[in-house]
Amino acid sequence: MKTIIKKPIITEKATGLSETFNRFSFVVDPQANKIEIKKAVEKMYGVQITEVRTMNYGGGKSSTKYTNRGIVEQKSKKWKKAIVTVADGETIDLFNNF
Repeated sequence: MKTIIKKPIITEKATGLSETFNRFSFVVDPQANKIEIKKAVEKMYGVQITEVRTMNYGGGKSSTKYTNRGIVEQKSKKWKKAIVTVADGETIDLFNNF
């Protein structure tokens, strides 16, 4: 079984979204779709999910490094972020579950 949810994202912007709009952010498996992400979050935290948004990052832009062995080009790491909206009256406690 693959792990769909890698880790929660805890930044100022993500915390602000969770406080005002009841939305929580997670780093998820790049091959996971919205239905799998919804089921995984509902199973892990025991809450009702109303909406899932996903965003893909990285992989496109390459960076150039000048080293003593020559010029090295490498692409940035690919990862996927999911923002889930929890139903009204429910919340996810990110600090006690991990």
